[in-house]
Amino acid sequence: MSNPDSATTPAGFSAVNDGRVLRVTITKPKRKNAVDYDTMVALGDTFLAAAEDSSVRVIVLTGEGSDFCTGADLAATAAEAQRGITSDQVMDAANRLVKAIVDAPIPVIARVKGAAAGVGVGIALAADLVYASTESYLLLAFINIGLMPDGGAATMVAAAAGRPLAAEMALLGERLPAPQAKAAGLFTAVVAEDELDAKVEAAAAKIAAGPRRALELTKKALNAATLTQLDASLAAEKSGQTELLQSLDFIEGATAMLTKRKPVFGV
Repeated sequence: MSNPDSATTPAGFSAVNDGRVLRVTITKPKRKNAVDYDTMVALGDTFLAAAEDSSVRVIVLTGEGSDFCTGADLAATAAEAQRGITSDQVMDAANRLVKAIVDAPIPVIARVKGAAAGVGVGIALAADLVYASTESYLLLAFINIGLMPDGGAATMVAAAAGRPLAAEMALLGERLPAPQAKAAGLFTAVVAEDELDAKVEAAAAKIAAGPRRALELTKKALNAATLTQLDASLAAEKSGQTELLQSLDFIEGATAMLTKRKPVFGV
């Protein structure tokens, strides 16, 4: 992970290491940075490798273009099934990525523009610091296509903002604009779009100059105090989501979304 050059992978992300700061960018702007199985596996590999690189002090995670990450790429589902990739494997890849971010022994900063939706919510909130632009938003849209939240989103939203807001986001499937997300404790800071990069870079530079072991133990203590139920939540999400991915409601919801019409559930 010590190569300072940029490397864009076939899996749709780039990783640039400038010495102490590893910058990871999802590079699927035409898909609004929706992630498929291969992308989640490769991103997980990148975070796990960074954890073993003693030179890295901080990771900055973002998405190319106008959005952070709009969740799972449903358009890739058929191709994945043809390759023999199961729903269990997709859920395992998502859970592994979120755990790799949470368990990384160095701080992770999420830079959020536009949408953080679906599993993108879990990916963003798994970071230690989340800086967002004023026009960005969180969206747990799973219920709109017959699914349930995954990526640890239920636990991480509830840990920061409480059960009522977590239930509202998960059960109504509506956008939570950045100012409200900040007020609820889900974002570290919200700034104008033209100030976002400077805010992220200032935090990354300060952390990069810090003591790695102290950063690691501080992060570990904070997670121990706030995310004690994450493993259980990920297991429950995998079990429930794997069931729902086989349901008629999901088929209806996904078809409706891809054809831009309103779904009709339970028919």
